[in-house]
Amino acid sequence: MPWNRRHLLTLEDLSLAEIDQIHATAAAFKKILGRSVKKVPALRGKTIVNLFLEPSTRTRISFEMAAKRLSADVISFDAASSSTTKGETLRDTAQNIQALNADLIVLRHSASGSPLYLSRVLDIPVVNAGDGAHEHPTQGLLDTFTMREHLGSLRGRKVVILGDILFSRVARSNIHALVKLGAAVTLVGPSTLVPDWFTALGAKVSHDLKSALADAEVVMLLRIQHERQSSSHFPSLGEYTGMFGLNQTRAGWLNPKAIIMHPGPINRGVEIDSDLADGPRSVILEQVTNGIAVRMAVLYLCSGGQPEAVTTNAT
Repeated sequence: MPWNRRHLLTLEDLSLAEIDQIHATAAAFKKILGRSVKKVPALRGKTIVNLFLEPSTRTRISFEMAAKRLSADVISFDAASSSTTKGETLRDTAQNIQALNADLIVLRHSASGSPLYLSRVLDIPVVNAGDGAHEHPTQGLLDTFTMREHLGSLRGRKVVILGDILFSRVARSNIHALVKLGAAVTLVGPSTLVPDWFTALGAKVSHDLKSALADAEVVMLLRIQHERQSSSHFPSLGEYTGMFGLNQTRAGWLNPKAIIMHPGPINRGVEIDSDLADGPRSVILEQVTNGIAVRMAVLYLCSGGQPEAVTTNAT
């Protein structure tokens, strides 16, 4: 099946077949990244602009490395160096970037829906690198890619997402992808951060940590999103950790072969103990590594590439 999308804005709109295509393309790029020469000329002559108007470390560096591995030219802006600090609108900023002959914009913005807005006013592809509390599609893709590497098919697998679900764009993207992939998704945390209406997305909601973790094959920890909360949603960090932090005792409730994930940044000693974050069951750094291959796949496909060309050359 040919790839027909110019933009990647949300995982909610992707089909299972499209998720499979991105994962297959990422797997092929990962093989290429294992070679002595890690660069391919797939986007030679193209210019990728990373327009990050919200703080980021892993995601921005990952997109930069992905574009450079594809031989694209990369220009990265952040909020401090953007003319938005002088009052320029997002639309004007993006249209000026397009007028400078950029071929694709990767946007991170605090406003939900901003990548969708740009996709409607620009003639070049837009990739969502996180918009408010809405979605973070490439994070959801790299997370599910990592799960598939360890578990194979995710159909019927129990995946627990633990923490601040309400304000997490990572949680939303993962829920959309996991439900399409057939996983049994359980969201757990305090009721103020895990409201029952999330069941409408196809996930189960629980506020009982022990029963939620029982036999789970994946547990993904999420940090508390203080920057998006308008008021305190629990009494204190200490009380949150005491009730919902993952420690060695609670990790014992998981399936013995379960993997532990975290999209970062980690608040050590809050949502997860350091010995678990750095332990043998943790795949946190694998997620970071896989992010390069997944973002290579997204940049390549949204720039007009086709999955078959990569999978053939990687074998």
